[in-house]
Amino acid sequence: MNARMKENGILVFSDGAAKGNPGPGGWGAIVVTPDGQVTELGGGEAHTTNNRMELTAAIAGLSQVKKLEGPVDVYTDSTYVIRGIRDWIHTWRRRNWTTTEGTPVLNRELWQQLDALVAARPRGTVTWHYVRGHAGIPGNERVDTIADSFARGVPVALYEGPLSGYDVPIHDLPDDTSTPARPSEGRGTRAKAKAYSYLSLVDGTVMRHATWADCESRVKGRSGARFKKAASAAEEAAILKSWGVG
Repeated sequence: MNARMKENGILVFSDGAAKGNPGPGGWGAIVVTPDGQVTELGGGEAHTTNNRMELTAAIAGLSQVKKLEGPVDVYTDSTYVIRGIRDWIHTWRRRNWTTTEGTPVLNRELWQQLDALVAARPRGTVTWHYVRGHAGIPGNERVDTIADSFARGVPVALYEGPLSGYDVPIHDLPDDTSTPARPSEGRGTRAKAKAYSYLSLVDGTVMRHATWADCESRVKGRSGARFKKAASAAEEAAILKSWGVG
């Protein structure tokens, strides 16, 4: 890891969690401003999804600094948030907030809030960084704790004060924050077959997902969770059978 901070820059960490997905959820964010002030933010909802909490955390972090000038570096372990705000959102806008399949974009109101916050800053001054969850990155571990605590209804003290009094080494950042390649990227010119479904098994309950992002958000950080892509109905049935639930 490399301890570094951009001159006159703003640092934001964000994370979300949901127990059951959907179920009780929580979100957490940390904001560090150039004047050396740290603000921890957090909240929860009784019934929500991991993706909504991830978006809410990023929105809260950027809202906290909307009146401050300077570049913003946002660190999150959600590929859903990063790919959405960097790539997918342009197509969604052109298609009047529908997907390429013609279905309404999920969490549209949250995406629009996040989009507006980014658009309000000078172009190119918000940089999105991917951090691997549960990899010992102090800022990510702390926002995960905040989000998980709110999701479980456990009280958590949120810090607000000078960086000198903050016990999290927040500027201990990873060198590589590139977003992981999707299954069809970086593996030659032949694209992989489109998924029939994505399956997840958490605490004995199976869920079927239309996208990898939804599947990933359900299993992230869940002990003993299993997940797999199915290319056909037959493969889906075989996966479920191998898990003992077919």
